[in-house]
Amino acid sequence: MELDGEARAVPAFKPVPVADPTMLGMSAAEVRQYSLVKALRAAMNAKLGEPNAWKEAGLEREASEMVARAMGKDPQGFFVPMDVQQRAGMTTGDATFAGNLVETSVLGASFIDLLRNRLAVRQAGCTYLGGLVGNIAVPRQTAAGTFYWVGATDNSALTGESHPTVDQVTMTPHVGGAYSDIGRSLILQSSIDVENMVANDIAKICALGIDLAALSGTGLTVYPKGVAAQTNVGSVIGGTNGAAPTWANIVAFETAVAAANADVGSMAYIVNAKTRGYLKSTPKVATYSATMMWDNASPDAPLNGYKTVVSNQARSDLTKGLGTGLSEIFFGNWADLIIGQWGSLDILVDPYTGGTAGTVRIIALQDVDVCVRHGESFARMADAIC
Repeated sequence: MELDGEARAVPAFKPVPVADPTMLGMSAAEVRQYSLVKALRAAMNAKLGEPNAWKEAGLEREASEMVARAMGKDPQGFFVPMDVQQRAGMTTGDATFAGNLVETSVLGASFIDLLRNRLAVRQAGCTYLGGLVGNIAVPRQTAAGTFYWVGATDNSALTGESHPTVDQVTMTPHVGGAYSDIGRSLILQSSIDVENMVANDIAKICALGIDLAALSGTGLTVYPKGVAAQTNVGSVIGGTNGAAPTWANIVAFETAVAAANADVGSMAYIVNAKTRGYLKSTPKVATYSATMMWDNASPDAPLNGYKTVVSNQARSDLTKGLGTGLSEIFFGNWADLIIGQWGSLDILVDPYTGGTAGTVRIIALQDVDVCVRHGESFARMADAIC
């Protein structure tokens, strides 16, 4: 792959045999030296036709080329190796878009980050598969063999054939991405704080998008199919127009999963902040001295004795009948939720769309998919009034 035509020095790092082809085996020093802002600047200058645009970003260029060779495809912009990804609206003059960071008197530690939803499924214990190549199939046993009794006499034989039934859950790449408009002058900075802010913003946007798809992706057209859209997921129903969750509802999640023999592995609830507030202030039984549904005395397992992840990725804007603003609650064995990632983060730099405003559009693309081994491993309530 050629990002432009000029000669460049080849960095010292060498690829090492690892399971993920986008892991280049970079040393800790090389990872620290890698600059996403340098790569963005070089890509922007190359787009604008500047000769030797990548001269000051040899490490970043070579890393992208090595990932491209390992994956067998060229990026739309440049690839960010997984070594770097595991590390750890912006314009000048407008504090809303981090413009104040251009001033040398502003410290990176003082930057106030955007308030974002917390990632949910990784906290709950989902299974992650990285470095995938081509479509994959995850085997799944759908039925067990049959047990037979035989007579006590010699040479008695089983009366029927017994074998399990197995199928496959397939995973194919779905392209997801996000973009951010960054002030051109911000990209020209060399501050480590600017570097971290730009990298973290891109990473967080992509991570949140994948996390939300794992919970609520519809599976239609270009979307992965998340837990909410799976068949055979246990359903906990509040009412015609929704209803406030009761202690019986909370226990019903556990019952639905256990009745399907799926109550093993990484069992956890996922609720949003509104639901947590309701559970903290609502007794299990409507008496004056009753214990609240949310047990503050057990911070590691505050809801029905199970780990509970609080994230606004669990939506609070659902409707049912006349009910609006309803919340969803999830429960299940999150190890049976699998997130697959193909290749590496592909970053495309567009200096034209916002050119008249002096901004550069940074587009990040990632190939991912979501699959669920067994829908029965999960239960969901979609009409909680909290």
